[in-house]
Amino acid sequence: MDSLYDIILSLCNRNGIRPGRLCDELGISRGLITDLKMGRKKSVSAETAQKIAAFFGVSVGYLLGQEEDALPADILEQVDVAFYGDFKELDEEEKEAIRDMVRLMRERRAKN
Repeated sequence: MDSLYDIILSLCNRNGIRPGRLCDELGISRGLITDLKMGRKKSVSAETAQKIAAFFGVSVGYLLGQEEDALPADILEQVDVAFYGDFKELDEEEKEAIRDMVRLMRERRAKN
């Protein structure tokens, strides 16, 4: 299981930003990231976790290593609405293909 620092670093790398910039953007201490990196801290407050997750567009569960899927549940609900309720009728393979498309669109948006 990856540490919180590893997950944050991975999200930063995926989005082309440095952890220090993340801290500046969110108004959190750079020392917090250093403490996570050095193992002096293993977690963050619920408020900080929510800020970081929202910044990257992932669920808090994903950020904390509790979920494998980075998409927040409400995104999947929005997808279902966009498909006029048909999303729930799809099999898991079809749902995963749609999730992959959403991830790809997010990555493209992050690069721009």
